[in-house]
Amino acid sequence: MAALTRRTRVWHGLVLAVFGLYFAAPLVASFVFTVDVPGQGLTGQAYADILSAPGFTDGLGLSLLLAVATIVLVLALVVPAMVAVRLRPGRLGSVIEVLCTLPLVVPPIAFVAGIGSILRLGPERLSDTPLYQTFLAVQDERFPVALVLSYTVLALPFVFRSLDSGLRAIDVPTLTEAARNCGASWWQVLVRVLLPNLRSSLAGAAFLTLALVLGEYTIARILTFETFPVWIVKVSGSEARLSVAVSLLSLLITWLLLLALSSAGTRAKTASEE
Repeated sequence: MAALTRRTRVWHGLVLAVFGLYFAAPLVASFVFTVDVPGQGLTGQAYADILSAPGFTDGLGLSLLLAVATIVLVLALVVPAMVAVRLRPGRLGSVIEVLCTLPLVVPPIAFVAGIGSILRLGPERLSDTPLYQTFLAVQDERFPVALVLSYTVLALPFVFRSLDSGLRAIDVPTLTEAARNCGASWWQVLVRVLLPNLRSSLAGAAFLTLALVLGEYTIARILTFETFPVWIVKVSGSEARLSVAVSLLSLLITWLLLLALSSAGTRAKTASEE
């Protein structure tokens, strides 16, 4: 039995080592590319030039703003709907699940093609109607609402799965009934009773949405908005090392956020068990 356990550990270690090498090798190669300049030796100039690079702060700031708006909108849409389904189970739950997971089967290029066709209706057919200004407003380069709506649709499957696992772990009807019997309003039930129990699920949904917005390129590029991923691709034509350095830095920040989220969820779970 001990020999079998030892052999299993060896195989587990071997599999983890192979997968670790598979993921680590490209990252190491990318890092070496950014610091090893032919004729100059090792240098960290690519990382030193990140903050002063033209368009870096604008692109990153726009993507972060879009991420915050997308997180607020998608949670405001999904959380009340899923809580309502838990309180009154029925066929509506299956409908909401299908609607939320449907974006997974739609290719992004087909999705953005439909969005582009709709946005072109403003200049082409609605120039004499009040809706014309609305179509212009949602395409404002300073804050493109069209991207927020698009990212909200793309984030639905991830937010749904994260919240669904959190709602399955708590007894929503019992908590709601107890709070209502104590005189709490529906708003107080949602904000003061249910949401605190969904803290880790909400954080996971928010993180997944943030990662999606910071990494999405196709929709922003075709709709001609210069978000952070679009800026990285744009600058790669003239500053290849700078673009790779920014990509590695953003990946590192994403990993740190994931670790912080994981540790926060573990602490919250331990505190609730105690």
